[in-house]
Amino acid sequence: MECIVHFEVHHLHEIKELRGLIFLEEGQTPSEIDFLTMFEEMGYKLRLEDKENLVFTPVEPGANYSKIRVKRLDTGEKSYKEDKELRSLLGNLLPGESRPL
Repeated sequence: MECIVHFEVHHLHEIKELRGLIFLEEGQTPSEIDFLTMFEEMGYKLRLEDKENLVFTPVEPGANYSKIRVKRLDTGEKSYKEDKELRSLLGNLLPGESRPL
C-alpha cells in the first residue's frame, strides 16, 4: 500500500510544502524508521524531535532548514477533515433560523 506523506520544510524566510512516498503493508501505519528512511532518500538527514506532532530536526550543522513537520498522511482511504474557514463562511451566508416570508 502506498502512503503519501504531506510535509512542510521550514526555511529561514519561507515554508515549502512537499510530499514523499512510503510503501507499507496493508493496514500498517508508518513508523519512525519509515519516515527517517523516506527523508534520507530525499536528502534530509533528520532525527525525530516531537513524536506526537511528527516534527523532525536536522542532524547536520549548517542545514538550510530548521525543521520538517508532517502535516498529514494519505493512504487513499476516505477521511474527513473539517474545513473551519468554509464552515465559518457558510455560517455567515446562510440564515441562522427559518422564518416565514
